[in-house]
Amino acid sequence: MRRAMEYGRMFDLPVLSHCEDQGLAAGGVMHEGMVSTALGLPGVPGAAENVMVYRDIQLAAMTGAHVHIQHVSTAEAVDLVRRAKDQEIRVTAEACPHHFTLTHEAIRQYDTNTKVNPPLRTAADVEAIKTGLQDGTIDMIASDHAPHHVTEKEQDYESAPPGMIGLETSVGLSLALYHQGVLSLAQLIAKFTIHPARLLGTAHGTLEVGSVADITMIAPEQTFVVDASTLRSQSRNTPFLGWQLRGMAVATIVGGNIIFERL
Repeated sequence: MRRAMEYGRMFDLPVLSHCEDQGLAAGGVMHEGMVSTALGLPGVPGAAENVMVYRDIQLAAMTGAHVHIQHVSTAEAVDLVRRAKDQEIRVTAEACPHHFTLTHEAIRQYDTNTKVNPPLRTAADVEAIKTGLQDGTIDMIASDHAPHHVTEKEQDYESAPPGMIGLETSVGLSLALYHQGVLSLAQLIAKFTIHPARLLGTAHGTLEVGSVADITMIAPEQTFVVDASTLRSQSRNTPFLGWQLRGMAVATIVGGNIIFERL
């Protein structure tokens, strides 16, 4: 990782890091805690993420590189990023809707669609992520869209692969932060658009004249039920089936052309 950051600094490119200590996480399939003990499932301690976030922040400070922490899931990781930013270390971070919506309690029914990496954690972690999004510690929201065929998920919890689809639920789940007063609409839009564009160094995420006309039109008050029969993804691996969400994408424009429009 040190070498990657040295090259990243040389070419002024960010290093995107999935922070997971394989030794601490080995064999774990959900957050390590009382729920994993009750369910008889091997757990992944929050420390598996935290120690790697700390390592990568230290390497970023040493090399001068920009490190981006992907799918933050623990309160400690949020705090580490916050302190690094206070020290003006070049670090950014993202969070996923499932990590600020669900806790490890959702796994009690052994629904393999709740199995993700990093795992769903505690209510305290969820609140810390929301606070991090609110105060700017967490710069972006990412779907972590991970489709799997139904046969892959129809296994026992330990054998099923981690991951859930997120493209079609990310907007509705994230708009809950707006409806709850956690984020303003402008803050939420920035975390989906201009902040990721800046991270990747692209000309997207803005409506300025001459910019790329990639636009998603959203109806923030429109409700819909997540239904397997209407999902456009070829996969159905989401724990949000049956949920009523408030806020949805109604049109997608790519390169100035209307690609999708909800009638």
